[in-house]
This record gives sequence, structure tokens and C-alpha cells, in this order.
Amino acid sequence: MVYPRERALGNLTLVLGILTWVFLIVGTLGIILFYILIAFICYVFAQSGLIAWIKGTGVKLSPDQHPDLFERVKICCQKLEMESPDVYILEGGGMLNAFATRFFGHNFVVLLSDVVDALEDEPDGINFYIGHELGHIRMKHLIGHLWRLPVLWLPLIGAAYSRARERTCDLHGRACCDNVQNAARALVVLAAGSRRWKTTHLTNYARQSRENSGFLASFHELIGGYPWLTNRVAHMLEPAAPLPGRNPLAYFLALFVPYGGRLTGGMGGLIILVCIVGILAAIAIPAYQSYRSHTTVSAAWSLGEPIREGLTEYYKNEEDVPESLEAAGLPSSLQDGTSIEMDTESMTVLVHTRVGLLLMEPHLMEDGSMKWFCLPGGDGEKGKQKLTRKDMPPNCRLSED
Repeated sequence: MVYPRERALGNLTLVLGILTWVFLIVGTLGIILFYILIAFICYVFAQSGLIAWIKGTGVKLSPDQHPDLFERVKICCQKLEMESPDVYILEGGGMLNAFATRFFGHNFVVLLSDVVDALEDEPDGINFYIGHELGHIRMKHLIGHLWRLPVLWLPLIGAAYSRARERTCDLHGRACCDNVQNAARALVVLAAGSRRWKTTHLTNYARQSRENSGFLASFHELIGGYPWLTNRVAHMLEPAAPLPGRNPLAYFLALFVPYGGRLTGGMGGLIILVCIVGILAAIAIPAYQSYRSHTTVSAAWSLGEPIREGLTEYYKNEEDVPESLEAAGLPSSLQDGTSIEMDTESMTVLVHTRVGLLLMEPHLMEDGSMKWFCLPGGDGEKGKQKLTRKDMPPNCRLSED
């Protein structure tokens, strides 16, 4: 009753998850434990609310309360060789499903009323839903999730492990049915609804899986936590039958989409991917802009050395500021073509770099020598960012920097 790939994927995610937890704890010097504690407190509040809602709203099965369903749960637990959890029936608002959950060591199974009512004429199909949720408990899916949590978002791996668990639980549900046809019919309820499942041809529905093996179908299944329902029905009818292969290119694309959880489907992974890209962009773009500005200004300062030396020599000889760069015999651009101009009062050189305005400002020292400093210019030029002092090369910044 265990899908073969679940063991391999379960062991892989468990080892990777534990190693990641150790790395996070050691790498953060234990600081992450504080955040884990906060997350645990939030979980307790949220999960306790769910359990309180189940107990305060649902109907608990017992020998005196819906004894037919209670007996089915009892027989199914005997087949699966496990203790019976608390089982509730709950109005699902039209949702055809069931779920298992756990709180402080106590297991719960909830059967939504709509799926139970839909299978009223085929009660053996109800056994499938009971067995499927019991499978999650029997296979300890509700416990091992925490240890694997840090790596379940990994592309391909997290989704594959989730799908493998669903197939395992389908096998548990199948084992609880007296007839495998009824297990398949129970799944078809999710596809055709509470009435039309009765007239749905099982074999024809299972054959639809062959028509859904293209690139897009493969990609969306690879990033989702559930196998396609047609594949699940085909697997119920013949577990050993090979299913259609997936498009190889879909694996490559799915490799870039993190797994976002079973409830969100592929959209959760895409949302995570967008968030990751956004965070990286928020970090990388400013860093790149800063690097670009710094390297451009540094290059301009280096190329401006002949200009500074020429102006220094002119002032030393003439004891006055030249009327223009041309008057000092200097070019009006740097070697790379960057245009420059000079303030005729302060002899400050304005360098119009592609990232903003750089000022090369002369200062007369007490010993009569001249020293040049770099400063960001003005409010920034049109179409260019405003440079800051951090963009200036360290060797030419003013001492007050």
C-alpha cells in the first residue's frame, strides 16, 4: 500500500530537511530558534482554532451517532492495522472531499457531508475516502512534515513527494474498498460531481490520461501536489499499468518553479518564484547601480589625472585660474570621450559621466601645494541619477567623509 517513489522521496526530503535545519541553527547561532518558537505559537493558535471548529461544529461518529459510518471506519482501521482516530462528519458547503489533521498527538479525520451524500448509493466508495485519510495518519504524513519543511519548496522534489504521498493514500483507500471499481468511482465523484459520476464510464475516463501528456499538461502536473485525476483513476483500476510519459522539456521548465503547496497548486510555486525574483531584484538592482556608479566615477577620476596635473601646473606658473580648459592647453573631454568643463572662478572641473556629475575640486594646502578632491555634483543631471559621496573613490574623498 506504499507507492514505490514515496520511500525514496521521503528519505531524500527527510535527510535534506534535517541537514537544512542543522545548517540554519548553526549558521544563525541559534537565532532562528526564536523565529521557530514564534511560528510554533502561531501554529498552535491557528490549529487549535481548526480543531475547536471541528469539535464545535462537526458530528463525531460513534456507535450511537451515524453507526453505519462508524462501522466503516472501524473495519477500515482493522484492514490497515491501525488505531481508529476521532472521525467527524462536517457540512462542506458543496465541497467534495475529506481531510486528516493532527493536534498535540491526537489524530482527526473529517468527512465532508457532500461526498458522503454523493456516495449514498455506493457506500463502498465512502470507504475509499476513509482509507485515503487514514493513510495519511498511518504513513505519518502529518508528523514528518515539520522535519522536511525547509526543503519541501524545492522545485520538482517537493511536488513529487506530495504526489507520491497522494498515490500511497489512494492505495490505502483502495485497500479499504471491497471492489476496486468502487475506489475508482469514488475518485470520479471529484471529476463529474455528486450525480454524474454514476453514469461516467470509468475505463474511458482513465484513458483520458493518454490525451494529457503534452508539454503544458506535464509541466503543470510537475509543479502541482496532486497527480491528474485521470491518472489516479487509471492507477486505481490497474496499479501496475504504466502511465503516459511526461514531456522532457517540462522537467527543465519545472526546475525553475518552487513548490508552493498542495492547496495552491502550481500558482503557489509561481507566486514563490515571483517573490524570490522580486527580493533578489530589490537587492541586486541597487547593488548593481552602486557598483556601476562607483566603477564609472573611479575610471573618470583616473582618466582626469592629466587634466588635474595640467591645471595645477598652470596655476603654479600663472598664479591665477585659466579662462578655459583650452587656455590651459587642455582638452574638453577625457580620453574615453566623457565631456568636461571648468568653473572659471573655482577651477573646479565638472565631469559629465554617464551615471551623473562628478566634481574634481582643487584645494590649496598650507604649504602652497594643490590637492584635488572628488565630490558628487548638484542634484543630478537630466536622465541620470544623483551621485552620492559613497560613489566617490576612497582615495579622493574629503576627510570629513
